[in-house]
Amino acid sequence: MEEEEDFLRVLRALRDAARRVEAAAGGDDGPALHALLALDASADDLLAGDPDLGTLRRLLARIGALSWSIRFAGDGGGGGGVVGCLRGRWRRCEARRGIARAAGGVAGEIQAWIDRENVARLVAALRSSGGDDAARARLAELEARLGRFDPRLQRALLRHGVFAAVEAKLGDPGVGDGCAAAVLALVRFNKDVFVGPVLMGRAVGALVASASASPEPLRALNGLVAAIRSPLVDELHARGELPRLVSLLCSADPRIRALALEFALRVGYYARKEIVDALLAEGLVKRLLCLQRSDSETFDSYFSPQEKPDHGIIRGVIFFAGILGCQREDDDADDGGGGGAATSSARPFVSAVARFAVQVEVGEGLSQREKRAAKLEILRRVREAAVSPAEEATVLADVLWGATP
Repeated sequence: MEEEEDFLRVLRALRDAARRVEAAAGGDDGPALHALLALDASADDLLAGDPDLGTLRRLLARIGALSWSIRFAGDGGGGGGVVGCLRGRWRRCEARRGIARAAGGVAGEIQAWIDRENVARLVAALRSSGGDDAARARLAELEARLGRFDPRLQRALLRHGVFAAVEAKLGDPGVGDGCAAAVLALVRFNKDVFVGPVLMGRAVGALVASASASPEPLRALNGLVAAIRSPLVDELHARGELPRLVSLLCSADPRIRALALEFALRVGYYARKEIVDALLAEGLVKRLLCLQRSDSETFDSYFSPQEKPDHGIIRGVIFFAGILGCQREDDDADDGGGGGAATSSARPFVSAVARFAVQVEVGEGLSQREKRAAKLEILRRVREAAVSPAEEATVLADVLWGATP
């Protein structure tokens, strides 16, 4: 393990050296360029026999040749006189630009080499027993690397079967959280390639099954709904998983409750009529009202009776701040589902019923007629679930006021 890390450290140092040479436009004749020249000198021993390193060898050879041409031009190889001096200077400038371009290619090739090594070792760690620490480190590194599309990285992912290896470990106590984040990162990396395996494989079921034990699987599910949208919502409904996810609104862990609310808001935005009806039949409104009560009780405990502010004003300000937060998040992330900003405040459950009603009303899954019917059904269930006339009046006002543009 230590030798593997030393090898990767050497590769990263060479990649960084190539980037420094590129940034210096090939004019830096210091340790960075010397490191690349040393690698070129030993290329026959270190890089031979691997077809993936053929381009790297050619680029290193070009850097070596251009470096010699600069020395030749500096030794008077351009001829005598003013013309020869100008010709030599032009050749040196062209050679330095060529070195910079080749160094950029070397940095890319070494990064691809690092990616191949990391991916291969991640799969090996996931498939071995007792390699949880190494697997967690590799998963975190892969998640960070997947933030930007790279076709060579995608080839490495597919060649080594990363998705299957990660999927097999979902729900594992040691590495399950990292695998959940990796599944989401893979989908964001390339939806065209990885959405199909998510919808057809066991990843969705494994994430739902482990969502009650840790926030990470539910956080990944929220991200997947935001990325895949209606097809994933339909798949969850077809598999009968939505009731289990609605039940997480009653979790003892406040982080899971907040993420479950975010999930309900996202599903409400993308869901078709039968899915919204199924959510309401599962007692969603009643559970959201329970969350609102707990949130209100926590809020009231911060103030003495003489210090309590006007709750109607506070409720309205926080409600619209949550809606505007959803809209800002949608603009930034191109995510119509919203919900993340609304559940990240100090009072994540304020006006939960009204926020769900807004998501349904502005969402993509229902026709205008179905939206009106869904709103009336939400109002009816609020009247049934309210524990007092005051709560009923307050929540009904929130739903009616918040759903109006």
